[in-house]
Amino acid sequence: MVGGKGGFLATDLSGFARTHSAAETRAAITAPNLNNDRPGVIATTRDGRKYAGRIRNEDNFSLQLQSPDGAFHFLSRSDIERVEADRQADMPTSYGSTLSSKELDDLVSYLMVSAKTSESSPSKGTEDRE
Repeated sequence: MVGGKGGFLATDLSGFARTHSAAETRAAITAPNLNNDRPGVIATTRDGRKYAGRIRNEDNFSLQLQSPDGAFHFLSRSDIERVEADRQADMPTSYGSTLSSKELDDLVSYLMVSAKTSESSPSKGTEDRE
């Protein structure tokens, strides 16, 4: 996701670029597992079914997960056997080897510019209307 558009599960990359240097942004692209400070989870039910995703809501009685395909799964705590952190990155781990150095530079530049653009653009609902 960049500039609030393009996805629903992962962090907005322009937000990441706004608070990190170009070198840190590049490192996050080429080695995402090292920067995965918001891991997903794998919830296993007592009957052996596994659900992977991000916790969107939880309380003492239930757990709500959003899986990578966008689906929501509502699980009763009494049906859950265990919940484990899933350290697998949300994005592919091969960008360091599949993209050329120039392509990586272009991607980082785009994210850095997007971060500055989204920082200076008016907030939604405050644009001039015709």
